[in-house]
Amino acid sequence: MIATQAKLLTFLQKSPQFIVPIYQRTYSWTEKECRQLWDDILRAGSTDAIALHFVGSIVYVEQSLANITHQSPLLVIDGQQRLTTLTLLLEALARAAGDQEPVEGFSAAKLRHYYLCNSLESGDRYYKLLLSQTDNASLRAIVKNAEQPQEPSIRVIQNFALFTDWLESQRGDLAPVCRGLAKLVIVDVALTRDQDNPQLIFESMNSTGKELSQADLIRNFVLMGLEPDLQTLLYEQYWRPMEQDFGQEAYSTQFDSFMRHYLTVRTGEIPREREVYDAFKDYSRTAPVEEAGIEALVKEIRAFARYFCAFALGREQNAVLGRAFHDLRELKVDVAYPFLLELYHDYEDGTLSTADLETAVRLVESYVFRRAICGLPTNSMNKTFATFGKALKKDRYLESIQAHFLTLPSYRRFPTGDDFSRELQTKDLYNFRSRSYWLRRLENHDRKEPAPVEDYTIEHVLPQNPALTVPWQQTLGADWKRIQDTWLHTLGNLTLTAYNSSYSDRPFAEKRDMPDAPEKGLRRSPLWLNLDFSQSESWNEESIRERATRLANQALVVWPLPRLAPAVLASYRPPNVASPGRYSMADHPNLFGAMRDLFVAFREEVLALDPCVSEEFLKLYVAYKAETNFVDVVPQAKRLLLTINMAFSEIDDPKGLCRDVSGMGRWGNGDVEVGIQALDELPYVMGLVRQSFKRQMGDGGPA
Repeated sequence: MIATQAKLLTFLQKSPQFIVPIYQRTYSWTEKECRQLWDDILRAGSTDAIALHFVGSIVYVEQSLANITHQSPLLVIDGQQRLTTLTLLLEALARAAGDQEPVEGFSAAKLRHYYLCNSLESGDRYYKLLLSQTDNASLRAIVKNAEQPQEPSIRVIQNFALFTDWLESQRGDLAPVCRGLAKLVIVDVALTRDQDNPQLIFESMNSTGKELSQADLIRNFVLMGLEPDLQTLLYEQYWRPMEQDFGQEAYSTQFDSFMRHYLTVRTGEIPREREVYDAFKDYSRTAPVEEAGIEALVKEIRAFARYFCAFALGREQNAVLGRAFHDLRELKVDVAYPFLLELYHDYEDGTLSTADLETAVRLVESYVFRRAICGLPTNSMNKTFATFGKALKKDRYLESIQAHFLTLPSYRRFPTGDDFSRELQTKDLYNFRSRSYWLRRLENHDRKEPAPVEDYTIEHVLPQNPALTVPWQQTLGADWKRIQDTWLHTLGNLTLTAYNSSYSDRPFAEKRDMPDAPEKGLRRSPLWLNLDFSQSESWNEESIRERATRLANQALVVWPLPRLAPAVLASYRPPNVASPGRYSMADHPNLFGAMRDLFVAFREEVLALDPCVSEEFLKLYVAYKAETNFVDVVPQAKRLLLTINMAFSEIDDPKGLCRDVSGMGRWGNGDVEVGIQALDELPYVMGLVRQSFKRQMGDGGPA
């Protein structure tokens, strides 16, 4: 590797041509990065105190061996974002300069001849910079001042327009821009094909530009080291179609998430957001993957990407499945996507029927919505869906899905009909984050001619105005304030209408009949949600309750509970293990001595972590568990000895109090042991315990 400092413009002028390899990411700089570069250029060009301005490194390798008569194009390993952005700026500057030369060497002709084109060449060799796929066609059109292709590069066009506007804002004073460009400096890094490893260098570069996504790193890892023919084959047959399926915007925002979900399916572990690339490298080196070969791996990723686009990006062609996926997307439950990837994979290979896939998706939707209405914690759902596949019996596919939902432990449970109905009738649904979702689903369930709910707004039948009008107060009675506060935003009082502004605070009879325009009245509404109002003579607490009950009964149909015969469900439950006997606090004498107050304080803290936490006294220790033990306490005369159920390498213990007991005989579960002797140690020790609890709840890192 040879690294030297160089003036950027000199570097561009002397280089024959830059080619961005197909494995590099598409152009992705946004206005933020362009604005930073623009401001740096103007600042450098407006003061003599700044002699040079460093803008990063350009790392490249010659495409093939060069000789005296022919200079080979340079393959860009790092720096393509800066090269592309500066090319856009230089072309915009050439157009703004016109027939002028604001600073010597910066006429339009010189800018194009030195930095944008090889003016005596034709075809691809005419351009100084060749990008890949859509980006390349758009950049060529800009440099040639030609018409854009049918599918232009969004970022290329947007950023060229930005620089055009910013140059216009200079009101003809282009000299600061020219002088700033002349001061830009890079590190020119030339790699030697037979000595340098481009992938390792690429990973270790500290880029001053936009940070590489995890997907960028994965694509480069997969394709960079391959022979050119295989590289081209894999990109054109598999990777490029993935990029096209996602589309330019979704690829830059969603592909990282897709890879995280794919790895979750394949490994059973949820990678941290910023460690997806590392997890992929580890996965790609496992024996089955290596034996299958790189093409098989890329082919599978492409297939799973198609599944993801179908359910997560709205590309599903089957109308029934498309509606089910749309409804689930409205709940924004990305944590369910690993499970959906597995379902869709089995649907594609014929293991799961269309009808069963739809039912499974509807059960996921029902599970998520019921839990949200019942206010159950969401931090366990990523683990629930990441491990769901392990419970499947694919010869009884749908049955095993239903059984697993019904046998989830308490804190992950599928809420019962009674719990769901009760909470639904009293919950503040107006401020619920998915209020348009639940109203639409109630209105259009099983309707072959769905109502265009998006054309309607939410109406409070009993008005929101805290200064309730006298007619409304008289209708509700002396207790009107309590009734309004209790029922205002609840199921029974909310509906949909296209005439919200006409209703305002009118009395109920006027909202129902609208004497001046009967067609606007609730009585004449075509919506199923408004059936109650045609029969109601007044609107009071009893009316709201009755309507809430009717809608809640319908909700039990829209968001069903899985149903299996008791004998079938019993076959999925683990066999009962006979208990060796019951123990209590009385069986631990050390808890009645000096350690009593400390233990009482500790158990209060642990049990307060979540309602799902349970305490079990065993013969030799006390266990605290959610789904299983996350911390165990061995009472001793002078301390409480805790065993924390985590690998020692995973515990964050800045004070170094923990001991690695893996491979050692011990009571309790886990590889981490720590003692606590005094109350003032409790806050720190609880921080260690919470790590184990969160990990078990599926919240061990960023979701």
